[in-house]
Amino acid sequence: MADATANAPAKKKGGAVKMVLLLVTGAGLAAGGFFGGKYFAESSMSPADEVLRLIEETNMQTADMGEDGPMKVSKEMPDEPVFVTQYFEFPEPLTTNLKGSSRFLQLGIGLSTQYDEAVLNNVQNHEMALRSDILAVLSTYTETDVEGTEGRDRLADELLKVVNRRLEKLEGFGGIESVFFPTFVMQ
Repeated sequence: MADATANAPAKKKGGAVKMVLLLVTGAGLAAGGFFGGKYFAESSMSPADEVLRLIEETNMQTADMGEDGPMKVSKEMPDEPVFVTQYFEFPEPLTTNLKGSSRFLQLGIGLSTQYDEAVLNNVQNHEMALRSDILAVLSTYTETDVEGTEGRDRLADELLKVVNRRLEKLEGFGGIESVFFPTFVMQ
């Protein structure tokens, strides 16, 4: 008899209770995940709006501090208009010989303005005349005139004057504020 009890399989105790607890816990976690996901997915605010809302709540809480803590003073934004810079790049580079040299200069030229699109439309409409004026100026420069950043800056200033002068003559208003060289090759 002693052998019969020693070889007998052990009874499982509380197996049904553990199974029920596991199922209830799993169902609770699944339901929590479902409703949490649904809550966050249905938020009508973009992430940026949500951050701004949280910042405003934080500011309201800290503004109520009074004597116990620092008071935050909100700054008003100035009502100055913001101007958008617009750019125009001549579709093809300009190539010319340098004065007194066998070398040539090839430039890509870009223009910028903060005025409306009418200025850039004027540039497009009179592109041929502007290219001619720019080439006339470029042909007066020597190798040493265009070397270095100072030489390029002087060239850009001269081209700015020439472009605005031509636009004023043709349209009554220049409006170009800067000249840029996206490409600058001297060979």
